[in-house]
Amino acid sequence: MTQHPATPLPPPKERRRLREAAALTQAQLASRVGVSRETVRAWESGRTTPRGRRRDAYATLLAQLAQPVPSGPAPEVAPAPAPAPVTTELPATAPVVIAPPDSAATHPVLTPGQSTLEKEPVQGDEPEQGDEPERGPALLPAVSEPAGVTAPLTPAEAFDALYAFCAPALVRQAYLLTGRRELARESVERAFQLAWQRWPEVAVDRDPAGWVRAAAYEYALSPWHCFRPRYRHPEPPPADASDRALLDVLLALPPPYRRTLVLYDGVGLGLPETAAETEASTPAAANRLLHAREAVAERLPELSDPAVLHQRLAELASAERLRAARPPAVRGGSERRARFWTRAAIAFTVTLIGATALTLRTAPTRYEPPVPPGETVRGVPPRAAPGPLSERELELRAKLREEMVNGPERLVPQPE
Repeated sequence: MTQHPATPLPPPKERRRLREAAALTQAQLASRVGVSRETVRAWESGRTTPRGRRRDAYATLLAQLAQPVPSGPAPEVAPAPAPAPVTTELPATAPVVIAPPDSAATHPVLTPGQSTLEKEPVQGDEPEQGDEPERGPALLPAVSEPAGVTAPLTPAEAFDALYAFCAPALVRQAYLLTGRRELARESVERAFQLAWQRWPEVAVDRDPAGWVRAAAYEYALSPWHCFRPRYRHPEPPPADASDRALLDVLLALPPPYRRTLVLYDGVGLGLPETAAETEASTPAAANRLLHAREAVAERLPELSDPAVLHQRLAELASAERLRAARPPAVRGGSERRARFWTRAAIAFTVTLIGATALTLRTAPTRYEPPVPPGETVRGVPPRAAPGPLSERELELRAKLREEMVNGPERLVPQPE
């Protein structure tokens, strides 16, 4: 059997230059090759190398992009329609999505007998997607990247755009994790408030949506909420019986298993990305996913298929009417919280300085020995309460009055 030589590919930097020169986004190039945007990003960074038919398709596309464009009059381009206004209201009938369409690549199906992945992605090896099952709609809003270069956004505009894109889906994801509508909204708002406080760090992050998602999940799964009076009693369950059963199964899972299941089967992340976000190794994340699927399939056998489970998670998240706050309100709340804690820190510092100064002012400058405790004198009768004197006390008083002497000699003991 003869083996054909691998199709030559340009270096990773040249691949990215060719794509940018053709005014193509990673999502558009990924749709042409038939892979996900994360795969194209890995190819252009040099972390992985395509193999097989994907390598041939990718090399052919890059060769076409490298060909010079014939000169001629530029074709007229119809003006793009005005984008629809972005709203954060989540109607109950709207379809639920958790990941952009270019990242909705399916994952290899893990059987309950596997303890880890059958095949780990390594350098130079890219998993095939031909045998992967079809996935339903993801749990994030679908967006398309602009083809042209726009003017730079202000920090507030960039934050509002990220919030409008991620907040509606994050509220639904947090609801799957907690089963509480109010806690889901609060978790997303606190995560975005923290993101606004650290916006210089979040703005340059490789995945700002993932940064906010991790913060929202951490706050939603915090065990301290059980001590808050408003969250001691359960909220009304979903109206549909199947939704109630699925939500009960999810809430019965341990928090790490629940988070792994939502990220992999709900959001549609890959196993390495899920392991990184849950701060676990890839084999540990695979085991958590398998155990979570087994627990769900044990109580709900119809959800043993990962594709069906993904669809049911999307339906459960979209069944509830969840509403996210407006971006200006979130930014204002973050600024008020920052001002409050700043003023509290200043007040505490001033109080500490004042207490220290008062202590230094009133503290003694020399050693003063403590006053020794009093000694008991024998022969002195105890003090009596107010009232008539007894016969013995009257005799003692008369004796003392008779023997009382004036002057210093009264202190000299007299012999009896």
